[in-house]
Amino acid sequence: MDLSAKKLDVTLGGRRVLHGIDAVFRPGQVTAVLGANGSGKTTLLRTLAGLQKSEHGSALFGDRVVTDLDPRERARTIGYLPQDGAVHWNITAGDLVMLGRTPHRSPFAGPSPADWEAVVTAMSATATLEFADRTATELSGGERARVLLARVLAGQPQWLLADEPLASLDPAHQLDLLAQFRRLADEGIGVVMVLHDLIHAARAADAVLLLHEGRAVAFGPAAEILAPDPLRAAFGVEVMAVEDRQGIALPILTGRSPR
Repeated sequence: MDLSAKKLDVTLGGRRVLHGIDAVFRPGQVTAVLGANGSGKTTLLRTLAGLQKSEHGSALFGDRVVTDLDPRERARTIGYLPQDGAVHWNITAGDLVMLGRTPHRSPFAGPSPADWEAVVTAMSATATLEFADRTATELSGGERARVLLARVLAGQPQWLLADEPLASLDPAHQLDLLAQFRRLADEGIGVVMVLHDLIHAARAADAVLLLHEGRAVAFGPAAEILAPDPLRAAFGVEVMAVEDRQGIALPILTGRSPR
């Protein structure tokens, strides 16, 4: 089912952060949310995940308001990967990933064979199985980010919302993660991710939502949105398109727009 924002207004600390956001995100697609710092990207993801209430409008899963879903059902449906990759528990990486199975388990029940299979599958997909017995707090930032993604994937959600998932990864693992998101989308999972890199968005996203000062300035197919006029409106920059070997038009920054 679709995940959508309908006339979404969100206020934080007395300041309106999102203004009338309308967007429908489709399962089986990768959508990149782009915008300058403070444009409301994280707030939008948190609202879609049911972690932030809206002042007006709604975040919807199908025709159901996300915050009205039972917490366990919501956790099984929407996986949220926050920007802050901190781990505060002295547990192994494998045990941390197993926490992603919590919404599927009965209270006080031990892990089932299906739980272990989901954990191994998630850690294999994120190349973290070799860290399973290491203490999570001793992992590097990039290793920890991949383990936290594995925790979300172990929950087998229908939707994955990832806030700047590439931030602490080296270039090779950034490409691996984007390829993983593509595979998830091809399996029918909806992926919505916050990015800052226009080139990664051009290569990985089916659709792009551009935010500027809490408002949606453009939303549609990536090839149409990552173009000079929309990017000028969202970022105040000039770009030129350069095709890569696959024929994808990559937006290359050429300077700031005239003020």
